[in-house]
Amino acid sequence: MSIDVVCPQCGKRLQAADNWSGREAPCPQCQGTIRIPVVAGLAPQNLGDDAAMRFILPVGRSLWAIAAGYFGLFSFIVLPAPIALILGTIAMWDIKKHPEKHGMGRAIFGLVMGILGTGLLAIFMIAGLSRAF
Repeated sequence: MSIDVVCPQCGKRLQAADNWSGREAPCPQCQGTIRIPVVAGLAPQNLGDDAAMRFILPVGRSLWAIAAGYFGLFSFIVLPAPIALILGTIAMWDIKKHPEKHGMGRAIFGLVMGILGTGLLAIFMIAGLSRAF
């Protein structure tokens, strides 16, 4: 499917692909900026660009952030807490390196829960060792 657009500066009629819906493109004749209208019913080119989809599904997120979030959630069991700490750190590094990725909230959650769970694990280990001696 294509969208018919007209350059506002030179009047040249063009056909833009539907995946350009809502974007800007240069006119091939006068190099003016053509705003391609948003066509209702077309899905966004990248699901990660849609905030509602990012809220419902983990699209457009760093896989490290997803893993850190789950390990952070399971750090209540204490054993995966150090893994959540490591994955949260890697996820934050990955998101800063690739700004198009999302998931900083999950990465921070994994990092915080990893710190808390690792601290709790250390307390249990120290208490266990003190009882042994």
